[in-house]
Order: sequence, then structure tokens, then C-alpha cells
Amino acid sequence: MTSDLFVGAAGFDRADLARVVPPTCLREVDLGMRATTDGGDTILDCGIWSPRRAASHLVPSFSAPADVVPASRVELSARADGAWSPWLATVTLGDAIFPELPTEAGGLRVDVDELRATRPVDAVRLRVRLRGALPRAWLATLSATDDAAPDLAPPPGTARLAVPPLSQLDEDPEIALRICSPTSVAMVLGYWGRAVTTAAVAADVLHAGTDRYGVWPAAIRAAAARGVAGYLLRFPDWASAAWCLVRALPIVASLRYAAGELDGAAIAATTGHLIVLTGYDDGMVLVNDPAAPTAATVPRRYRGSELSRAWLGGSGVGYVLFDPDRL
Repeated sequence: MTSDLFVGAAGFDRADLARVVPPTCLREVDLGMRATTDGGDTILDCGIWSPRRAASHLVPSFSAPADVVPASRVELSARADGAWSPWLATVTLGDAIFPELPTEAGGLRVDVDELRATRPVDAVRLRVRLRGALPRAWLATLSATDDAAPDLAPPPGTARLAVPPLSQLDEDPEIALRICSPTSVAMVLGYWGRAVTTAAVAADVLHAGTDRYGVWPAAIRAAAARGVAGYLLRFPDWASAAWCLVRALPIVASLRYAAGELDGAAIAATTGHLIVLTGYDDGMVLVNDPAAPTAATVPRRYRGSELSRAWLGGSGVGYVLFDPDRL
């Protein structure tokens, strides 16, 4: 699999961004974008990005670390067979109603937080529509991958990160089974010194339009509201994940697996679950699994081969959250 991460940003140094993105994935960093206006909205136009190989999966995100995060929506247009699609809209995050755009056209289909192409695309235009004050620093990213199989081989060596454990089952029983994503984000925020309750993160992450706590870019937005930047990446292999872990960057990983496919898992089977990758050791992957019944049982060790199939063999998507003040 070829996985490219395109980055448009303001208020960040190019060298700092290179410290938090696996070099095999970092494709381009554009620090020269200008903001324009469209009625009462601000538009950040990231121009044209071309992946190394024609892409079938596109995962965008927007991060603006600030006390007040503006409402936002990522909009994309892609080129396939020499023709550009119309602009398509992803989910709206925050309290705003933006001009209507399609969610399916020109061989592209928006599936809540990612886009899938029925015809591989060789170029993408991305823009971010904002309602509210534009923060001094922001990060717009696009993960573009082809349909090739990922490399599932777990990494050799050892890495360990001390991410504070939290169990989602300690929260309100009415939502406890639904909040693996905000619980995972709360753990990583605690790791970065932003201690916050899971309930507070869950309230921010809940996407009212879909009634979901697991909308990937909503998690990035919730972290930004607490001063922690981040991006979404579809990881192509364990080497890129190990690169992050060795550099003290935990990963919130999106899994799916059937019964019997992940030995010792906190839940027997799932069509979608988020955990925190905290390291690896001798073929085992160290995780904080928020579905564990108590905080004491959240830290776990899963076989690298099984975790690879559940994560990289599934969505492969990870949230990478980092503290801009420590770059």
C-alpha cells in the first residue's frame, strides 16, 4: 500500500511537522496558503495535491488548536480519467449550517469521515470552510491511499509509552458502550498533560447529525479545543506506526475483528472500535483498550499478527495527536 499524507498549515514550521509525520507517508507540506471569504465563511484552499499512486481512499482532517475552535467542513474535488468531480462535502463539525453540497458525484462517495473513489483518482483539491474566527495556527491534512494490501508484519524491537489508562465502562451507562473514541482521546490528552474527563471529551466529540461518538475528524477537533494538534492517517504498515511510537507519539487506532480473531481482547468482536497503541515488544503490541472493565485492566498486550489484521487489515486509520508546544 502507498499512503500519502498531504499537509496544509499555518503557524507551524515545516521541520516541526516533519517530526510528527512518518517520512514514508509525508508527501507535501504547504505553508503558503491564503484565506479567502465566501459570504460569512472563511475558505482555506489547499490547491491541487497529487498522490504517488492513484488513490481510492481519502481521509481528510482539520486541526486548529485554540480556546475557541471554529465550526468547519472539509470539501473535496478529485480528478479521475482526466475529469474533475464536483465539490463534495464531508461532515460539518460545530454549530454551523453551510451551503449544501453533494456527498456523492463523479465517482466519489462520502462515507461520514472518509471518501471512497470508484475510479482511482490522480489529483485532489481540498478546501476547508470555516465559520468563526480563524485561529493563528491550523493544520489541514489529507491521507490518500491506493487499494494495495498493507504490510502486516509487526515491528521488531521495543517501544513503551506511559499513557494513563481510562475505561469507558466507568462512564454513564447510557453511553458507556459507545464512547471508545472519546475515551481513547482523553487518555492521549492526559499523556500530553491535558487531563480531562472522558465525559467532557464525549460531549465535544458527539456528532449530532449522525448521533455518533466515533466520527474521526470530530476527535481531532476535540483535541484541538484543548491545545493538542493532530491528523488522521491511514497507516500502510507497522514501520510507519513504529516510527510514531519510537518518537513518543501514541496512536489511536480504529479496529474491526470477528470473534476469535484478537486473543484476549476486551470485547469479543466489533465492527468498529478505537484503542490507543502505546508500544510494542517482541512481536506483541502494547495497547490501552478502553473497553476493559476497569482502568487497571485497560493496559493490554495483543499479538502483533492479530492486531495487524484487525487494524491495518481493516481501516488502518489512526489519530496522531501531538503537543505543538513540545515540537
